[in-house]
Amino acid sequence: MVTVALDTNVVVALVDDRDTWHATAVTIRDALIEAQTQLVYFDCVFNETIGVIGRRTAEQKRPEQFDHLLDSLTTMMPPEGISWIGGSAQPWFQEIIRLCRANHGTLNFHDALIALACQELGVRFLASFDPDFDNIPWLTRIHEPGQIATLA
Repeated sequence: MVTVALDTNVVVALVDDRDTWHATAVTIRDALIEAQTQLVYFDCVFNETIGVIGRRTAEQKRPEQFDHLLDSLTTMMPPEGISWIGGSAQPWFQEIIRLCRANHGTLNFHDALIALACQELGVRFLASFDPDFDNIPWLTRIHEPGQIATLA
């Protein structure tokens, strides 16, 4: 079975129907499910998503929507469905910093942690709208629904 991790920007787009990438994210997720891929949700993505939806709802003057978005997130990513990698940050710290340096900071700490977790877990695909992941040799970034037919 093909395994695909989801990046924060895809998860945010899935839970917030006002997100620019919402329709594309839904199409990608539905195509991944139809292709019977295993979706991987990391704890750091959950963490970042809460921050993004909190900041976004405040900035867009729609704080009353935060609880609804958080409910959507916890439905999509219940605790038992999360891959808990945060504890790996300490033993992987030097490698995370190396990846950040190699990418001149365009790959942030959480992105480098995600990339290393994918490598460690044998996850070759990442659904993300962030092109900085294209520089990670062991990952193939999925950002268009048409790419899913070629997964193997």
